[in-house]
Amino acid sequence: MRLHTAVVAAFVLATSNMALAQKGVEDLSETINLFKGIPQVAPYFSSAYAYAVWPRIGRGGLGIGGASGKGQVYLGGKVTGFSRVSDITFGAQAGGQTYRQVIVVENKAAYDKFTTGKFEFDASASAVAVTASAQASAGTTGTSASAGAGSGSGAGAGYTGGMQTFTMAEGGLMYAATIGGQRYNFKARD
Repeated sequence: MRLHTAVVAAFVLATSNMALAQKGVEDLSETINLFKGIPQVAPYFSSAYAYAVWPRIGRGGLGIGGASGKGQVYLGGKVTGFSRVSDITFGAQAGGQTYRQVIVVENKAAYDKFTTGKFEFDASASAVAVTASAQASAGTTGTSASAGAGSGSGAGAGYTGGMQTFTMAEGGLMYAATIGGQRYNFKARD
């Protein structure tokens, strides 16, 4: 039980520190270019209305877990605001990992929904897991996303509610990874 309490306390501390850490626009071009260079992701970027980028999200847990990260939201290639992602999960999970995440936004209605201040994916939401190699492989954590290996995946396939999420693992090993239940806070750029 002490371990569960420690995990929750660490997550709360990390989340509060990350919320305070966002001071201004950061150069996230490395992460953006990594995703744009993946054949099944590139079509989404070329037709995107907007997109949100998190260069690093940390996830960990043992029974009780959580994830947290900070990122930026882009419209027309310019930063319009900042976003913090967080979640707390309960259930079968063990380990920790860091990953990058991009949400590609299909249209203005979805952008407006995401930037209302607080947005949450429902439990059925899924992400496409990609790798940065030329022979990228794709998988899903659910049933609503569809992207295949190679460059044949077209933009528009896989949008759910006007958004498509891609994740790229950086390191670690985690038994569970999902975006269902993730909460996104948005703060417009000053």
